[in-house]
Amino acid sequence: MDKIHKDVRIGHVHLTVSNLDASLKFYRDLLGFEVMTKYGASAVFLSAGGYHHHIALNTWAGEGALPPPKGRTGLYHFAILYPSRKELAKALKNLLDNKYPLSGASDHGVSEAIYLEDPDGIGVELYCDRPKKDWPKTSEGDLAMFTKPLDVESLLSEL
Repeated sequence: MDKIHKDVRIGHVHLTVSNLDASLKFYRDLLGFEVMTKYGASAVFLSAGGYHHHIALNTWAGEGALPPPKGRTGLYHFAILYPSRKELAKALKNLLDNKYPLSGASDHGVSEAIYLEDPDGIGVELYCDRPKKDWPKTSEGDLAMFTKPLDVESLLSEL
């Protein structure tokens, strides 16, 4: 098979949650996604900028459903790409202002990332890419990603 087309993107994520109201408080009220449509009291589709949906939430497994046990295969985290460092800094400041717990904050060379968990323990990465020309490379020209602590003060200085 030929390589996948370079413009293919992952379009949305659909998550099973245990409590729609708690998840809306996280994705809508804390992260700022807007509700595009609801399916009764069991599902809601959220978006950034009016797209049909970037994140879908449902309680089809049942209100109060238990998360999968740790140490099993499944979703590790999903990532939300911010268009700029300044927009990522705004998101970080909002999380800090709301005293929302962070799981981590990393510099990966190609990007800067903030990690947290939603109310169901689903890993969420908020990140922005560095310009492609600045991505670290090995002497052979391969991508050389790494994980170092994020310079949070530098990021917040964007504000």
